[in-house]
Amino acid sequence: MGSGQVTDWQGKNVTVAGLGVSGIPAAKVLRGLGAVVTVVNDGDDDRARAQAAELEALGVTVRLGDGATLPDGTELVVTAPGWKPDKPLFEAARAAGVEIWGDVELAWRLRGPDAAPWLAVTGTNGKTTTVQMLAAILRAAGLRTAAVGNIGVSLLDAVLGDEQYDVLAVELSSYQLHWAPSLRAHSAAVLNLAPDHLDWHGSMEAYAADKGRVYEGNRVACVYNAADKATEDLVREADVEEGCRAIGFTLGTPAPSQLGVVEGILVDRAFVEDRHKNAQELAEVSDVHPPAPHNIANALAAAALARAFGVPPRAVRDGLRAFTPDAHRIAHVADVDGVAYVDDSKATNTHAAEASLAAYESIVWIAGGLAKGSEFEELVAKSAPRLRGAVLMGADRALIREALARHAPEVPVVDLERTDTGAMLAAVQEARRLAQPGDTVLLAPACASMDMFANYNQRGDAFAAAVRELGAGA
Repeated sequence: MGSGQVTDWQGKNVTVAGLGVSGIPAAKVLRGLGAVVTVVNDGDDDRARAQAAELEALGVTVRLGDGATLPDGTELVVTAPGWKPDKPLFEAARAAGVEIWGDVELAWRLRGPDAAPWLAVTGTNGKTTTVQMLAAILRAAGLRTAAVGNIGVSLLDAVLGDEQYDVLAVELSSYQLHWAPSLRAHSAAVLNLAPDHLDWHGSMEAYAADKGRVYEGNRVACVYNAADKATEDLVREADVEEGCRAIGFTLGTPAPSQLGVVEGILVDRAFVEDRHKNAQELAEVSDVHPPAPHNIANALAAAALARAFGVPPRAVRDGLRAFTPDAHRIAHVADVDGVAYVDDSKATNTHAAEASLAAYESIVWIAGGLAKGSEFEELVAKSAPRLRGAVLMGADRALIREALARHAPEVPVVDLERTDTGAMLAAVQEARRLAQPGDTVLLAPACASMDMFANYNQRGDAFAAAVRELGAGA
């Protein structure tokens, strides 16, 4: 189908891989454009059958229980982002010379000629917060915008809906970028890179390469993390438009063409006249909620993208002040007996947990869950001086316990075998026993939650409920 816009979908045979949050909207949109749509899905359960019935009523063919075979006559495959690249369906498509797009690629191709430009954000951690900060800054500048992609409004809805946007703040995962070969953002940021989803990508190199796709064809700025050389390397490797600049962000004093922090002030030495001599004040560190180091980095990345789009300095400050982080992201739950209780259940990998632990001086750490192949040596070694104690729970807690024994043998550890609904309350009670006034009890599990909870939200809610129960009995 080539790399240009597809203008005539009438009668085009499109196979959509996967029911779910991206597959169903894609199938509906394509059917509405006149395509002949077949949805294939590995699963065949009650939910899938209900979804299939809804699509079949619209004239979509649905094939349940077989996501491996390429339907005859397929001219294009549109896949849910989570489907791994080595699936037999994709191998068959490649062998037949059939292009494979993700939902992001589909949205990009369906944009109209006057479509809003995209400011794109990816990275191992911090994507959602940064995109929401960016949208808040753009709104503060009076621009019509939305946080889209992995969050908020679906990209297809944003591109095809009646709402007119000036610019979109787009969160993109490595999966989505893998399947979006023609995406070309106005400007983009890679916040950080740490091992994640390696079972899907096959290697750290492949994972990094997919993240780096976000820089391809950028027009104004490629924003990178000055403290994470891998992100700067991706900028160097990217094929960008003439005149596109590399813009760094740092928690230290910024060099020319960087944003950074000077004496508690977020400053811009990139989008100013004579950046070798001048810096523009944007906001105070206290305008960032919460002002944890990694969150200040998120704010600087958001500010860099907004400034690349021409947003005035005052809008950066006003947008950051207006921004409220989502639940379970370094959320202060309560103080009980002089101890702060903080919920960062969203810290589902070691990189996120390391950033969370770096935000506090003296910590009783609640951790554990499903490790997903992670190793904990580096995390524990870096964080050991801050730990007053640790309470471990979940399926892979032994991995963290062993790392603590090696790198922080003096730190008292409580190993909870319980996996019942009262386990979190027990963990919080044990943490309270270990904590002293001035400490922070921090839920930053460094693991996924699905061994004991439906998701990280439920895990965080259980922590908050347990803390409230402590407070009630205090």
